Amino acid sequence: MERQLPKNVRQIGNVSDEPKIYVEDYVDTYLNQLKDKAKEEPVGIALAGEILVLEGQPVVYISGAFRLAEVEVRGKEISLKEETVKQMETDRKKYFPETEIVGWGLIEDGKPMGRSREVGRIHSKYFSKDQSVFIWKDSLDGEEVFYAFKYGELMQMGGHYVFYEKNPAMQNYMISTRKKIGVTPSEVVEDRAAKDFRSVVRERMDAKSDRQNSRLIYITSALLVVVVLVIGVSTMNNYDKMEAVQSSLESLSQSVNSPESQTETVTEDEGDDEEEGAAAKAQVETGETESVQEASGDTASDSSGEGDTDDTGAVMTADPSEIDLDEDDYYVVQKGDTLDTISMKVYGDAAHVDAICRMNGLSDGNLIYIGQKLLLP
Repeated sequence: MERQLPKNVRQIGNVSDEPKIYVEDYVDTYLNQLKDKAKEEPVGIALAGEILVLEGQPVVYISGAFRLAEVEVRGKEISLKEETVKQMETDRKKYFPETEIVGWGLIEDGKPMGRSREVGRIHSKYFSKDQSVFIWKDSLDGEEVFYAFKYGELMQMGGHYVFYEKNPAMQNYMISTRKKIGVTPSEVVEDRAAKDFRSVVRERMDAKSDRQNSRLIYITSALLVVVVLVIGVSTMNNYDKMEAVQSSLESLSQSVNSPESQTETVTEDEGDDEEEGAAAKAQVETGETESVQEASGDTASDSSGEGDTDDTGAVMTADPSEIDLDEDDYYVVQKGDTLDTISMKVYGDAAHVDAICRMNGLSDGNLIYIGQKLLLP
């Protein structure tokens, strides 16, 4: 994957110069830890990373730093032995195998101005790659100065960036050498500056995550409100429809139970004379006629107005106005009743549903309501 310029950075000084120098914050932490050791004697360091061109400008990434085995500083003289340079390459391959040497540094008490010639000589001999870096760091106040090798000499830079990324190689090196530099494990991982920087990065990430979560919660809440409104409107519409149906049922039941509908009389044909009616009545009183067949609903008159007759020709109908009806002749509809259940309750089977409908003028057996009185056949 092609490297890109880091986004999470901390600017130190004026960074208008080239090359752009980026120091990973674990490296920055490690250099700060070496300050105490450098108060006793100067400490030399090697820098590992990459030198490349990004977005049309030279960039130096310093992602690793490790201590040089031996650097002698005497007055204005600085000595870096060949064995030290060889060991530097060995350590780079061991701890930072995916990088190259991009420069070196010196941590000491004081300023190297008087030794600039010696620093330039050593750099030209061992670190002469174009854009390579030399870092000088004061062990007392922590002040640091960056130099870049350009046009055959070291030139002071105005500033640099500290950036953050996963850097397990530098972490492992710091852990493996903590005893040599005399720091505790907790000091190895992060110093105060690194902690502050990482806290800023984490806060930015948390704030971004909170904004995303808040947006999601808002959208979800809005959708819930819409759903509730839709359900409410639908419920109100259904309620209005239910009230209309209930009103229709009540009107229908009142018309069904009116005297005109309940007295569906079974009359004789207009051609029958009074003597035949008297004979039929006498036969009913003496029990000579057959009983009215409840299950088949034979008491209802047909469309021609003629009643059913038995074997003797007597009409088996009776005018309800001439019969005294009591509560036993009616059934009051209860909650949960259907014509099937009513037939089962009254007759023990469901075969009388049609008879109940005909007796009460019901064209639809489902149109019954609680409290309705049904005349039983």
